[in-house]
Amino acid sequence: MTHRPGLRFGWAAAAGVAIVFAWLLAATPSAQQGQRQAPAAAAQAASGYLLHDSHLHLTNYIQEGPDIHDFLKVMGDKVGRVAIFGIPLQQMWDKNNTGDFAPTYYLQSDAPLYYYSFTDAFIAMQYKSLTPAEQARFDPMITGFNPADMYAADHIKRVLLTFPGVFSGIGEFTIHKEFVSSKIAGKTASLLDPALGRLLDFAGEAGLIAIFHNDIDMPFPKPGQEPWIVPQFRDMLLRHPKTNVIWAHAGVGRIVHPVKDQLGMMERGLASPQLKNFFIDISWSEMAKYVVATPEATAAMADLINRYPDRFLFGTDEVGPTEQGKYLTTYDIYQPMFAMLTPDAKQKLLKGNYERLFDEARRRVRAWEKAHGKEGLGTRR
Repeated sequence: MTHRPGLRFGWAAAAGVAIVFAWLLAATPSAQQGQRQAPAAAAQAASGYLLHDSHLHLTNYIQEGPDIHDFLKVMGDKVGRVAIFGIPLQQMWDKNNTGDFAPTYYLQSDAPLYYYSFTDAFIAMQYKSLTPAEQARFDPMITGFNPADMYAADHIKRVLLTFPGVFSGIGEFTIHKEFVSSKIAGKTASLLDPALGRLLDFAGEAGLIAIFHNDIDMPFPKPGQEPWIVPQFRDMLLRHPKTNVIWAHAGVGRIVHPVKDQLGMMERGLASPQLKNFFIDISWSEMAKYVVATPEATAAMADLINRYPDRFLFGTDEVGPTEQGKYLTTYDIYQPMFAMLTPDAKQKLLKGNYERLFDEARRRVRAWEKAHGKEGLGTRR
């Protein structure tokens, strides 16, 4: 395989990856150079806000976080709109495991995680406590469902009918995630599961955006092993062409690093005429660190966004931030890459694509709610 010189951490755009997205050619041309942006202050003055955030957890793994009114102050005059959600999983506090230490993160205990559906009601009530002008800055998401349960679609429908006028999408929800998937009690989620298919079908029917966490590979793959998850993910997208899916942080994690030819895989998905419903958010400081690890990696990622400017969204993936500086950490890390984007690509990445996708989701979901509200909460589709 041929690789871009100096592209470490797997951000290579090699030819010859017919194993995944085999029907498309591998090609990641040289990054466009010399397309610099105006200073951030000038951009903010011209447009009102620096960015919208497509990926924000208001609460953590024990369902704690700031009041939404306090979070509005953290957004301040820099962040315009936010796709906001809780975390669908609760970390169990098992005293036999950690004693008096109360874990707040899933890596702090061997005790299991379990689905916590009340997160959706909590987010809805936080949103409803805002004024209409304040509400306009948020797009709440439904996330308190088990994607391995055939009743997950019914939960989503029930939430929409209980809280009409609130939600714009589903997620972030998880199928494959390093160490998380194996800690969840009960059946393991799968890209092949009919339960996932049923909930994605409903999302497409109602117009809900789906923010989807799916690692691109397992944490410790066999040397030389191709990431079998990639073709499964591609086929899942093909089965649900009416559902807009945002792939959270392009499938990377703390342990799951970018794989060889990751940019090539991403490009073949973006280039496919059959996958117009496929979008990528570049959220999370962990992903940002990979992108800016070398000048070559930064240039290659900027080049991909410049050539597919309608398909990327910026997100922070922060959890319950209470201070603006920390909240904008990921935005700050990405500054070298932002400097390589065309003005059009940067505007779409930071705000334009968010507005286009979430405005359409709001319109479609409100129309679905109006058409189906008479069904009542006791009716199962």
